[in-house]
Amino acid sequence: MNSYPTEKCSPPRAPSRGVLTGAVLAVGALTALMLWGALPGEPGPRVVLDVVVGLVAVALSPLLWWTPRGRRGGAGAALGDPVVPALVLAALAALSPAATPASTVATLEVARRRPLRVAVLVAAAGFAGHAVQALWRPTGLPLGWWLLCDAAVHAALVGWGAFAQARAQVVADLRERARRAEREQELRVREARAAERTRIAREMHDTLAHRLSLLATVAGALEFRPDSPPEEVARAAGLVREGVSAALEELRDVVGVLRAEPDALRPAPGPADVARLVDESRLAGVAVDWELDGDLTAVPATVQAATFRAVQEGLTNARRHAPGSAVRVAVVVVPGEVRVDVSDDGPAPGHLPSLQGTGTGLVGLRERAGLLRGEVLAGPLPEGAGFRLTVSLPWGS
Repeated sequence: MNSYPTEKCSPPRAPSRGVLTGAVLAVGALTALMLWGALPGEPGPRVVLDVVVGLVAVALSPLLWWTPRGRRGGAGAALGDPVVPALVLAALAALSPAATPASTVATLEVARRRPLRVAVLVAAAGFAGHAVQALWRPTGLPLGWWLLCDAAVHAALVGWGAFAQARAQVVADLRERARRAEREQELRVREARAAERTRIAREMHDTLAHRLSLLATVAGALEFRPDSPPEEVARAAGLVREGVSAALEELRDVVGVLRAEPDALRPAPGPADVARLVDESRLAGVAVDWELDGDLTAVPATVQAATFRAVQEGLTNARRHAPGSAVRVAVVVVPGEVRVDVSDDGPAPGHLPSLQGTGTGLVGLRERAGLLRGEVLAGPLPEGAGFRLTVSLPWGS
């Protein structure tokens, strides 16, 4: 939980030269107006005192934002301490109303940048300086009302500055949270990619092992029976050629994918597993319109597994983001390509999305499809009519 800063405050950034010049000119203009209203009717010594104090106050005002030489570094440099200039301006305010504008700005600046305890002390010094001024240079108000207004003004300055400081701290915290969230999202994306690559490697292990063991069996049979009829030798050689070509294709897909640990392996998902996903969703109460056009068993195991993952991701997203909606799942097998299409109508009336996803599922699906030189398209349908996931998975016909 964030709280108002009390003792430790992050050093603010130094203002640009234009902002600093504008602030000093504003203080100078207010001082000139104060002198213009106070000089008429004043005796000569007081006029001299007011002019001198006004010039000194305006000259001291840049010190409220002054950056020490050793800490200057452009726009990112930290500001100096405004407490000492504010105390000097409070003392000048006891001598002349010409220091009032600069002293008021100094109190606000201290309250905006320093802990509340320090700001209250500086405000008390400013109040004391103006009280002394009112004692020897009476104003149009009774002394009691003048002191009450003076205390109210300094209290408002402290409150305003503390609020501005707290707001700046909240904004800084929100920006830091946003940057942290972006870093965490990038980390989740990298972890999702690594996990998906690991799963692909595990699934490819079984497929390659089965195919290579089959090739070894055929080659062993040729070695054991070199006197086999030419027809059987040709058929076995054809099996070896096809097996080697398929193994090389699958090995190319898995190159660069590292296996994290030799834990329990399981067969790659196939057509029956895709149908099982649909049945499980129907048992969970989801209205799924399922269509399989073509023979999914004729495609390579890697494409079958990617098809399974695409349907799984589409059904998961539909359950998560569009509860109560009818879901349409279509898997079309054509020569050289498998197309998966999962769409929904959006959340049904009275149903709210249950979870906010992180997007890592689609990241992993894109990673898998990319390894197969495929494509993933996902996005909302026109006019808010639901969501659609389309996955294209090429394979050698």
